[in-house]
Amino acid sequence: MFNKILVANRGEIACRVFKTARRMGIQTVAVYSDADREALHVQSADEAVPIGPPPSAQSYLVMDNIIKACLDTGADAVHPGYGFLSENKAFAEALEQHGIDFIGPGTYAIEAMGDKITSKKLATDAGVNTIPGYTGVLADADQAVTVANEIGYPVMLKASAGGGGKGMRVAWNDAECRDGFERATNEARSSFGDERMFVEKFIEEPRHIEIQIIADAHGHVVYLGERECSLQRRHQKVIEEAPSPFLDTATRRAMGEQAVALAKAVQYKSAGTVEFIVDANRNFYFLEMNTRLQVEHPVTEMVTGTDLVELMIRVAAGEALPITQQDVTLTGWAIESRVYAEDPFRNFMPSIGRLVSYIPPTEGEHVRVDTGVFEGGEVSMYYDPMIAKLITHGATRDQAIEHMRAALDSYHIRGVTHNISFLAALMAHPRFVEGRLSTNMIAEEYPDGFHASDVPHEDPARIITVAASVHHRYRDRAARISGQMPGHERAVRNDWIVIMNGEAHTVIVREVENGHDIDYNGETFEVRSDWQFGEPLFKGTFNGSPICVQVEREKQAYRLFHGGAEVTLMAVTPRVAELLAYMPVKTPPDMSKFVLSPMPGLLVSVAVRVGQEVKSGEEIAVVEAMKMENTLRAERDGKVQTVHAYPGDTVAVDQPIVEFE
Repeated sequence: MFNKILVANRGEIACRVFKTARRMGIQTVAVYSDADREALHVQSADEAVPIGPPPSAQSYLVMDNIIKACLDTGADAVHPGYGFLSENKAFAEALEQHGIDFIGPGTYAIEAMGDKITSKKLATDAGVNTIPGYTGVLADADQAVTVANEIGYPVMLKASAGGGGKGMRVAWNDAECRDGFERATNEARSSFGDERMFVEKFIEEPRHIEIQIIADAHGHVVYLGERECSLQRRHQKVIEEAPSPFLDTATRRAMGEQAVALAKAVQYKSAGTVEFIVDANRNFYFLEMNTRLQVEHPVTEMVTGTDLVELMIRVAAGEALPITQQDVTLTGWAIESRVYAEDPFRNFMPSIGRLVSYIPPTEGEHVRVDTGVFEGGEVSMYYDPMIAKLITHGATRDQAIEHMRAALDSYHIRGVTHNISFLAALMAHPRFVEGRLSTNMIAEEYPDGFHASDVPHEDPARIITVAASVHHRYRDRAARISGQMPGHERAVRNDWIVIMNGEAHTVIVREVENGHDIDYNGETFEVRSDWQFGEPLFKGTFNGSPICVQVEREKQAYRLFHGGAEVTLMAVTPRVAELLAYMPVKTPPDMSKFVLSPMPGLLVSVAVRVGQEVKSGEEIAVVEAMKMENTLRAERDGKVQTVHAYPGDTVAVDQPIVEFE
């Protein structure tokens, strides 16, 4: 077994590997860029070594610096995590030359499966179902259009070295094919340093279902069930679960056996994932093989009781697998939500900044949190904006969903915007609850983007009565501090007007043991909690059922967050409510004539000039963030008055780029 493992990665995956290695009695080494000097993974390791400036191309992707860190610390093995150098054949070869073990597959498997064109040919030879398409490298956009017409639209343009949704475009006609080829090629060049493109038939109403395999160097390969990864946005996975609500036993076995056959064909060892696209009739086709640990591996661990990281380490150390296919059972259901620093109400633009407040859900039998951040830490513009992976487990899928909804309610994040409202909306969406998924679901259900109105709103009684209980406690505290009430006394009853969305709701709050009985709209609601003013989470019960509401005091109002919905309310006396009706409403400034940057990033191009007439929908500029190109288009017809920023500029959120007359 290894004495010391270095993780050539950052964030939650590095923390995850360190946790397992520590349990196995193995010492750990972290590497970090200048931007990650205070990061959680650095604090979690026994040793830490700086490897360069913030850009990954100058730090986490510099093989020589990581190998030097191994030699300087005496690390005898490297776990690559995912992303960065995890599927880099040259990195694995360089480690081998220095006598350092690579905790991953052999170089042949990495090379063969890392190239989508080669992997598709090998899959066909191994008897794995493949998608119809053209496996040659496309020379240019003209050839892409020619081949697309031969295959028949719609088609998917893909970077041969692609992954994570980068370098991919769906085209439904010649114009989209040309534009998609150029965009995908640019992303591939930027992300992977490899601009080779190919094209294949796009499967409509598809599901993305993948098989987890684990193999050793002794010829043993086992598949550990499947993961449903169909809920995606821009080809990026959002929610994953195991098992799939769609597969039957026969299909699961057939997919698993084909995944094993492919692994054996490339002499695979370590953990790997064979991804399939599955149509409405359960026909499945090979998509790609990821020769590394997947982001969503925890759901497999939760339903199989395995530790994939530990198995990877043991296999790399030469041990045989401790399990056979007959040992694999799927118990219960697990769901993973990817919590990102991004604004779902602004087209999911990434958010950066300091985590002013960070309180993850309490971990236990049903809840797991894999994270690489902490309160006071920063989400950097240089890397993927993932905050954490939130995983829940239940005896049934419905139970796993309920645990996830409760965990999302208690996930308190401030300082950066986050996607918890979006995740909560998906958890409550009828299509998700019923398991009617496809990779197109998010685009179909939110064709114009995600908006506050898309968040499901419960009976307002829950929020109104909790707000009344919160305000009653606040007024008691304020009265005692001001001396208007003796310290041992509490107001037994109060009549309040709760104002929400401009509507006034009359409530009567009565003090009872450990909470309040609240009369509202002809009913009495029981709100019980030991919450104290200033605590961010109001935990208790509502009519006997558990409830967690996030609470913030903002001047004279309260901001409550529950079930993905964020609501601002005021609780006032009846007389104050009368007077508020006379208060003027401030009109926000008109920003419609500006094209603003929706995110921090690099301004790649500006397509207009001063004096140019522009039609609605025309391209104005392209901003790159997290290596993804985002095209900004005109929302109305107009004439360009001023260009405020130019290609090469670093732009901030809401920074004006172009102004119309």
